[in-house]
Amino acid sequence: MNRVAYGDVDDADKEALDRYIRSMASVSVESLPRDEQLAYWVNLYNALTVQVVHAHYPVKTIRDIDISPGLFSDGPWDKKLIEIDDEPISLNDIEHRILRPIWNDPRIHYAVNCASIGCPNLLRSAYTGSTAGRMLEEAARAFINDKRGVNAQDERATVSSIYAWFTVDFGGDVAGVIAHLKRYANPELASRLDEAVELDDAYDWALNDATQN
Repeated sequence: MNRVAYGDVDDADKEALDRYIRSMASVSVESLPRDEQLAYWVNLYNALTVQVVHAHYPVKTIRDIDISPGLFSDGPWDKKLIEIDDEPISLNDIEHRILRPIWNDPRIHYAVNCASIGCPNLLRSAYTGSTAGRMLEEAARAFINDKRGVNAQDERATVSSIYAWFTVDFGGDVAGVIAHLKRYANPELASRLDEAVELDDAYDWALNDATQN
């Protein structure tokens, strides 16, 4: 599991991240090839997430960062954090208005990181147009074969709540979710999934913090 040492970030690190995000804001996204656009949006989402967590650190969970508009806001996801091509953009805009509908690829869920233990890993290197396909495959395989993704015992399987929240992206029903999981599962896990008659879901919202664990 990859964790982020939020508590060890110094002023130079913060300025480097801020500078990187400012440079992303200056890019004309529509001029990029499609594969580079995918990498761009994934990298921007992840960089903004780290930035917003650090700006409000220490917190136990990203859901405590209630900066989204609305009286009952939960987390930072609806807050407009940056302007891209003169349009204010939130994290939810990137994930649900751009990445999911345009690419229609369930592996997107293994790429964008919500700064939580239950989330697929925040990778140590950025996505690029030429590596995105391979990295998405590797991220899917790594998460599904980790107990954060699937924990199958006897005739029960507990899967990440990602598969419950976004069932529509994984085939639309339990059978579709199972088929997706088996595509990336190692042989032992695939066999256990064949035996599963009950499917539960769980998610750990604790911050993916290296300095508190």
